[in-house]
Amino acid sequence: MKPGIHPAYAPVVFRDRSAGYAFLTRSTATSEKTVEWEDGNTYPVIDVEISSASHPFYTGTAKVLDTAGRVERFERRYGRKAR
Repeated sequence: MKPGIHPAYAPVVFRDRSAGYAFLTRSTATSEKTVEWEDGNTYPVIDVEISSASHPFYTGTAKVLDTAGRVERFERRYGRKAR
């Protein structure tokens, strides 16, 4: 990579406030807030609204849509009419 044209890439903690879940990763995102991590070091923390710990798809609470039933209901209501 060319020096001087890329943003700083450093360790950052992303914290999901709704699930009480946090993980340490590297990112170019920064924050004024800091948190002391499990290893004793202090890192910038970015609060997120949803993560894999709280998203319905990853937690298994996602609702499965009955697309076949919806199509049939649509055809009953607005289907082709005899001419």
